[in-house]
Amino acid sequence: MPVSAAGPLGPPVDGLFVGLISGTSADGIDAALVRFERASQAHPQGRATVELLLGRTYAWDDALRARLVALGQGSDAQSLDELGTLDVQIADAFADATLRLLDEAGVPPGDVRAIGSHGQTVRHRPEGARFDGRHPFTWQMGDGGLIAERTGIATACDFRRRDVAAGGHGAPLLPALHAALLADADEDRAVLNLGGIANFTLLPTEGPVRGFDTGPANCLLDAWCLRHTGAAYDAGAAFAAQGGVDAELLARLLDEPWFMLPPPKSTGREQFHLRWVERRLDGEESPADVQATLLELSAITIADALRAHQPTTRRVLACGGGVHNPRLLERIAAHLPEATVESTARHGVDPDFVEAMGFAWLARQTVSGLPGNLPGVTGARAPRVLGVVHPAA
Repeated sequence: MPVSAAGPLGPPVDGLFVGLISGTSADGIDAALVRFERASQAHPQGRATVELLLGRTYAWDDALRARLVALGQGSDAQSLDELGTLDVQIADAFADATLRLLDEAGVPPGDVRAIGSHGQTVRHRPEGARFDGRHPFTWQMGDGGLIAERTGIATACDFRRRDVAAGGHGAPLLPALHAALLADADEDRAVLNLGGIANFTLLPTEGPVRGFDTGPANCLLDAWCLRHTGAAYDAGAAFAAQGGVDAELLARLLDEPWFMLPPPKSTGREQFHLRWVERRLDGEESPADVQATLLELSAITIADALRAHQPTTRRVLACGGGVHNPRLLERIAAHLPEATVESTARHGVDPDFVEAMGFAWLARQTVSGLPGNLPGVTGARAPRVLGVVHPAA
């Protein structure tokens, strides 16, 4: 359904865009076909509209996903040849997802203005790598040129690098769209993205939009579940429900200094991975108790971050895969009794495809020559046009 945007979404570039993303957990490729339409007489309030025409999640090949998860957990690639091959494999999967999406929608590729491809993050070091700490970088794989060649659609990609080059974290990149779609003049709100990593967009009735990562949402839960049950995620929080929170383990997990860093801040599997958990285990915990404790860790760090940076929040609008974990939402709500915690679906925005819609929006910004970042969120020196565009074949 169309959603009226509460603020400007950019200049007059209307039409169809595709957004593609595989998140921290690499649990699938989210693809969204989005129509943007600027304000006109048809919209007398002077608002642009954003309409999700079709959203789909396409599974990774099992072997490729296993390699991506291993890389995300800190495994080193064996050779440059392997990295180069992965870059092509990821791009092929993204191109396949685009073509399948358009086929299902009955839309010819020639009708799409551009694709916005996030790619697959394999390293995110906005404060520098462990080698010297002085050369920040972020790396999303998936050759945009190959996607453009295979689909015949102009492809914008590599959005995060320019923000990092400008002194920012390269994340979060979607608060501007969150503000346009979900801000309200009558109450302080926060948009909570529950992907592998959790991040907030803070939408006060007065003052600037802010945003930052809070730490793990699903990444540790998914990894621990996969190791001990063979399932890629804890459906319905059934595994966590078999255990109880281990207070001593929880205290050791919460003692992580990263949680105390002020924004701008971002993170990924480089920081929060299974070895990080294992270093804090005493060896006597049951797997189910660890799962329950990791869920509580996500809930507490999310709630603590919101209380620290926007204690006046009255409504938390949740999106991302974690929306389907009822126990996680219950525990977040329990730690935020002063706020209503609900899905973005209640406000006309599909929680499963907010991020993919966001990369369609970023493609629109880029091909329009408009900035895609908010310096107050990422810490960049100034607004920047993000990414590179590979023209249509």
